[in-house]
Amino acid sequence: MQTRFDEMHAPDGQVRAHYKMYDDWLQRQPSELMQARRDEAEVIFRRVGITFAVYGAKDEGGSGTERLIPFDVIPRVIPRQEWVDMEAGLRQRVSALNRFIHDVYHGQEILKAGIVPADQVLNNTQFRKEMMGVDVPGGIYSHVSGIDIVRAPSLEHPGNGSAQYYVLEDNLRVPSGVSYMLENRKMTMRLFPELFGMHRVAPVAHYPDLLLETLRAVSPAGLNDPTVVVLTPGMYNSAYFEHAFLAQQMGVQLVEGQDLMVKQGFVYMRTTQGPQRVDVIYRRVDDDFLDPKVFRADSTLGCAGLLDVYRAGNITLCNAIGTGIADDKSIYPYVPKMIEFYLGEKPILNNVPTYLCRQADDLKYVLAHLHELVVKEVHGAGGYGMLVGPAASKAELEAFRQVLLQQPGNYIAQPTLSLSSCPTYVDSGIAPRHIDLRPYVLSSGTEVQTVPGGLTRVALKQGSLVVNSSQGGGTKDTWVMEG
Repeated sequence: MQTRFDEMHAPDGQVRAHYKMYDDWLQRQPSELMQARRDEAEVIFRRVGITFAVYGAKDEGGSGTERLIPFDVIPRVIPRQEWVDMEAGLRQRVSALNRFIHDVYHGQEILKAGIVPADQVLNNTQFRKEMMGVDVPGGIYSHVSGIDIVRAPSLEHPGNGSAQYYVLEDNLRVPSGVSYMLENRKMTMRLFPELFGMHRVAPVAHYPDLLLETLRAVSPAGLNDPTVVVLTPGMYNSAYFEHAFLAQQMGVQLVEGQDLMVKQGFVYMRTTQGPQRVDVIYRRVDDDFLDPKVFRADSTLGCAGLLDVYRAGNITLCNAIGTGIADDKSIYPYVPKMIEFYLGEKPILNNVPTYLCRQADDLKYVLAHLHELVVKEVHGAGGYGMLVGPAASKAELEAFRQVLLQQPGNYIAQPTLSLSSCPTYVDSGIAPRHIDLRPYVLSSGTEVQTVPGGLTRVALKQGSLVVNSSQGGGTKDTWVMEG
């Protein structure tokens, strides 16, 4: 097994330079004070209503459960130069992915060149034929992207102690979690104000301003003062808190499908003063539910006729319909080749080596090494439908083997990475726990922007590599140092 990389401590136990000042401060804090601050954070988050609905989980009454996403009081700290390099890689990657989506729905040059197999795109459930030939503002399909990044010991040079960042997956449809990034920062500043006098931490509070700027920039042509709304599936959605939070922070209306209507080729929102035209919809509703006339006829979450308005160029949807073709896990292995094809550049951020179970040789390898690998559903999310081989029982391995034999095309497999760890305040005290990072990338067609850092997710169970909130993970404030 790979040696774990610790974000705060070097292999010899010494504190890394960018954590030194924080560690000095932490050593002076009584454990009772840290526990009190941890309890205070939980009370405040619960009072504000920062919860996450867990689908499939039931409380004692048999209904779905809402859980508080645990907040860890010890931040994850990233040196400035590391962030500068990562940010360059994020911009490069998202730019290439947007080029790929445009190409898929227009000339399909990358398919003709044989770089990405045509059948893997055209027969994919995320490919939306309704988007063929549709031009979107600035050629941007994923305006808001969440790129999941992990640090792990180098796969190219195992055993030499080096670690590097890898992109684990791309979230280009309706990436969530940014509200936790913002609330975590507010909470850290509230609980430990003296820390921010000691450190030069890059701010993140301006994200809603950047988001609104991005949404307004991609409005239909010729509009000086576009009306932007956030479309939510409603209060029972797992990320409803975030939908309401972002609408409030941007100063725009939060709407549901029933609040919208199509009239004379435009979308209108029902208001107490009468219908008001809508120009940009930041939608947190999946493709299938957006327009019951085109996709799922039983959907009550969207607006009938929306696609006609969209195709006519009279409304902008962020993110665009059909964006999911680029964040499907079976497409992920081809992103480095996309970067070279569209940008003529070598990838700055590496992928994790990936086996496509739809390919006979890859499947043979995966079946022979199932106990060593992580196997994921190509359309899966939230940590569901996956196998962590080293942590699985013989019965679980055998059951998954049968599933792979029956439906190999539905799965990919990757080496089990030893995700980097970060000191985390748990019930027994401070202990290392595995983490990942989700930076958020905003694209308008004229520029690609980020806020420094992103959302650090932490696997609170000892030894667990699954950081997803739906699987019991927590979150940390992420500090990018300015100096």
